Amino acid sequence: MDKSNFFTEMQQKISQAIENSPAKDIEKNVKAMMAQGFSKLDLVTREEFDIQAQVLAKTRERLEVLEAQVAAMEAQSTK
Repeated sequence: MDKSNFFTEMQQKISQAIENSPAKDIEKNVKAMMAQGFSKLDLVTREEFDIQAQVLAKTRERLEVLEAQVAAMEAQSTK
């Protein structure tokens, strides 16, 4: 038996043991409690975070362009 099959079989056996034990109910209850707790917090999803990060990156790029334009205009006005 190779290592991959051993670990796959071990994982299946552990999953079966958990399915047939009170641990599965505990897992469900813990997940429900955590979901309820997280819903009370002011959190954003990963998707929302990524979108805002992209907006921020674009805003920074635009700001750099505008700063360069202002610097060029200032340099022209001092000549």
